[in-house]
Amino acid sequence: MKTRFTVLFLIIFSSFVFSQGKIEIGKKIPEITMLKADGTPFSSSSLKGKLVLIDFWATWCSPCVEEQPELKNLYEAYSEQVKNNAFEILGVSLDRNKESWQKAIDRFAISWIQISDLKFWKSPVAKAYEVDELPFNVIIDGQGTIIAKNLHGTDLREFLKKNLK
Repeated sequence: MKTRFTVLFLIIFSSFVFSQGKIEIGKKIPEITMLKADGTPFSSSSLKGKLVLIDFWATWCSPCVEEQPELKNLYEAYSEQVKNNAFEILGVSLDRNKESWQKAIDRFAISWIQISDLKFWKSPVAKAYEVDELPFNVIIDGQGTIIAKNLHGTDLREFLKKNLK
């Protein structure tokens, strides 16, 4: 168990160190390695080949909570693309309380991948992605290149409609 946490820490730290530069359209994303809500390790590189919406959120963020039903609708609308490994949503929680986070996952019946290090604003991943307000998201292509940033509501729906034909 101690070894797993040491490896996880080193991966997260290296992600932070190698994420020099801005999070901008056209740039590669920093690797994200965190634990899923069930405690299993997860790495964003496992999503290679898919269009991925990386959604930074938290249960204490009212706009984030309000956005979850819309994300659920999008995830269901593109369920065929999810099944065909063409699309995924990756929820990255900036919570610090696992119980609150898990309750929100259950309450909203979130079925897409949820990860967190429960470090709130001190999360190295939040720093690497230059997250300074929530909700925040980036959309990446199958090679891990940022193709859109901070789209919500109608803009997000239109972008996905155009890119997930």
